[in-house]
Amino acid sequence: MSSNTQVPDYDLADTIELTTAEQVRAISDPLRTTILGLLHERAATVTELASAVKRPKSTVAHHVNVLARAGLLRVVRTRRVRAIEERYYGRTARMFYVSLGRHADGVALPPDFNDFEVAAKESAAAYEIGQLRAFIRHARILEERAAEFWQSIDQVIHEFDRLPRSGETVYGLALGLYPMFDYPTLPPRPDEED
Repeated sequence: MSSNTQVPDYDLADTIELTTAEQVRAISDPLRTTILGLLHERAATVTELASAVKRPKSTVAHHVNVLARAGLLRVVRTRRVRAIEERYYGRTARMFYVSLGRHADGVALPPDFNDFEVAAKESAAAYEIGQLRAFIRHARILEERAAEFWQSIDQVIHEFDRLPRSGETVYGLALGLYPMFDYPTLPPRPDEED
């Protein structure tokens, strides 16, 4: 696979906030998130996507249509092949997000809408062969500092999304920042009391 200078090979927005239940439901399906992931690399036809995910074209076409209706995919170019116009689909944004503390259209996120659960399943094989690189750290900090730190992490995520695609191996990157409600903390130092 050759290296691209622009990832993916079509124009798209940087981020889009998901504001409707239809959008949230659309990205809640594992096959649809895989399709969105594949389109991070380049635009693709339904036939190419079906081949990549090893599913029937009709199944993939259905999921592509769900994503397109939700505004997460669009036709980015077409090509005439004999008498048929072949459509190449692309994402509408590099990153989709649901705002913290909000649920689209008042609809709660699905219970399995947890990127860490997905990452845990995806990383199990890498762990078994000793190729999982992971850290977990805890720090007692102010909420404002957590928000500032997450902005730094957001830059890393965007950098990862823009990497030129090459090589034979796909790598997953899971990042998160979350409050720990039952993590122990030390009492104040004696000189801090009063």
